[in-house]
Amino acid sequence: MKNWLIALFALLVLPSAVQAQGVVSAADPRAAAAGQQILRAGGTAADAEMAMMLALTVVEPQSSGIGGGGFFVYQDAKTGMLTTIDGREKAPAAATPDRFVKPDGTAMSFLDAVPGGKSVGVPGNIRLMAMVHARFGKLPWKALFAPAIKLAEEGYTVTPPMATGMAFVSPLWKDFPATAAQYMRDGKPYAVGETIKNPALAATLRALADAGPDAFYTGPIAQGIVDAATGSTRRPSDMTLADLAAYQAKQRPAVCGHYRVYRICGMGPPSSGATTVLQILGMIERFDMKKLGAANPVSWHLIGEAMLLAYADREKYLGDRDFVDVPVAGLIDPGYVKSRSKLISMTKTLASHDAGTPPGAAPRTAAVQAEVPGTTHFVAVDRAGSIGTMTSTVEGPFGSQILANGFVLNNELTDFTYVPEKDGAPVANRVQGGKRPLSSMSPTIVYDESGEPIFTVGAAGGKTIIMQVAKALIAHLDWGMPGREALGLGLVYFNSKGLVLEEGTAVAPMKADLEKLGHVVSVSKLGLKANAAELTPNGWVGAADPRSVGVALAE
Repeated sequence: MKNWLIALFALLVLPSAVQAQGVVSAADPRAAAAGQQILRAGGTAADAEMAMMLALTVVEPQSSGIGGGGFFVYQDAKTGMLTTIDGREKAPAAATPDRFVKPDGTAMSFLDAVPGGKSVGVPGNIRLMAMVHARFGKLPWKALFAPAIKLAEEGYTVTPPMATGMAFVSPLWKDFPATAAQYMRDGKPYAVGETIKNPALAATLRALADAGPDAFYTGPIAQGIVDAATGSTRRPSDMTLADLAAYQAKQRPAVCGHYRVYRICGMGPPSSGATTVLQILGMIERFDMKKLGAANPVSWHLIGEAMLLAYADREKYLGDRDFVDVPVAGLIDPGYVKSRSKLISMTKTLASHDAGTPPGAAPRTAAVQAEVPGTTHFVAVDRAGSIGTMTSTVEGPFGSQILANGFVLNNELTDFTYVPEKDGAPVANRVQGGKRPLSSMSPTIVYDESGEPIFTVGAAGGKTIIMQVAKALIAHLDWGMPGREALGLGLVYFNSKGLVLEEGTAVAPMKADLEKLGHVVSVSKLGLKANAAELTPNGWVGAADPRSVGVALAE
C-alpha cells in the first residue's frame, strides 16, 4: 500500500513525471493541473496548451495571460506536420518610431517607458487560441475555459514568484487603481499563501467561452481594453477598436536546422529564438562537447563565445519579417555558421564579438533592444503523441501595470528598439504602426535522425530565453542529462562588460578559469525558468525547472 501511494504521488505531484498516456509541464502547478484535466477529458495537446494558457492568466498574472501574446509550435502526430503560429502583439496603427524617444532625441528610461498605455500592444493570445483550436482542438471551445474560470471564481493562493513580482512593481500602482484594488489589501500586496479571487476575470472568461474569440476583439471586452489603455494616467495609448478588430494570428514558416544527428525546429521572425539557438549550436558543433563535458570551463568558454557572436547577429538583423528583410536562410546557412565558428579559439576569447554578414543580408544597423525577465512556457504531449509547446507573455512583471476586464495588459511594445535610427540608418526593430516587436521566445522541438520528435523545450526570462534553450539542448543532447537536470543546470549569459555566470550553480566557480581565457566575468542571479518534455523508453516525461514552482504531471 505504501509503495502504491508513493508511485501515485510521483505521477501527480513531482516536478518530473513519467507519461502514462499524456504529459504536461507548466511553471505553475494550477496551470499544469488544468492541462492534465483536459488531457484526461480526451483533449489534444493543443487543447491542453490552450487551457494552461488561460489558467496562467489567472494564477501567473505577473508573467503572461490573454492580455499578452505568444508563440505556439505544434507537431501533429496524425499528419506528421509541424506548425508554428505567431500570436505576438502588434503596435497600434497610429504608433510612430519616436514612441519611446525623449524630446532631445535620446531613448527614454525603461522605467519611464513601461508603465502606462503607450507600452501596450494589441493582445494576440486569444486569436492564437482560436487558430490552434480550429486546427488541432478536439474538445469544445467552452470546455477549455472551465479550469481557469474555476480558479478565478473560487480563488487561488499566491506563490513566491507572484509575491516577488508584486513587491517589485506595486509602488507603481498608485497610478493604477484597478490593479491595486485587485492585487493589494490594506495598502499592501497579497502575501505568499493568501488567496486571491478575480470575479472580473471570471466574467471575461465566461463571456469568451460563450461567445467565442471575436468577443475579445469587438464589443464590451475590446472597449474595456481600449478604455483602460487610452485612459491611463501615465502615457495614455493611441490604441483603437479598429486595431483590435484588425488583429490576426499568423501561421509562420518553421525555422529548422541540424545539430549533429538531430533536427531542431522553432519559431521564425518576429522571434529571434530559432535563428539564434541554431547559430549557437552550429558554432560549437565542430568541438567535441561530449568529451569536454559540463564540468569543464572550456565548454562554457566555447558556449559563451558562440553566444556573443550569435547575439551580435540577432541585434543587427532580426525584426518583424512583415516589415523588414530578415536573412533567415543566411543566418543559419551552414557555410556562414562555420565561418563564424572559425573565429572561436579554445584558448582565448575574441577581442570583440561583432555581427557578421550572412548571405543575402542587406546593409543593416545594429542596435540593442530591451527585454526584461518575464514570460512563461508550457508543454503538452497527448496520448496520440502530438506535441504542443508554447511561450506566452505580458513582458515585464504585470506588464504595463494596467488591468482591463480583470486581466493584465502587456508592455510588449517596449521590446522595440527605442531609438529608431543609429548612425543615420534605420534600425530593424524600430517602432512602426501594425508591427510586431522582436522577441526572444524560443519554443523548440527536437527530432532524432529518423525524424521522430524526442524533446521539446522553452523558457522564460527575457533575452536569456535563447541561452536557456541552447544550454538545455547541449546538456540533453551532448551531455546526456535528463530534462529536469538539463533545465536546472547553471547558465552562462552576458552583459555590456562580459560574461555572467549564474550564482549558486556549478558554473559560478568557473569564474577564475574563464578569466584566464580572457573573459571579463561576473557572477549574478538570473531570473530563469524553463519547461520541457523528453521521450524515454517508458514514454514521454515532463520536466519543470527546479528554480520555479512549476511541475510536470502525467495524464
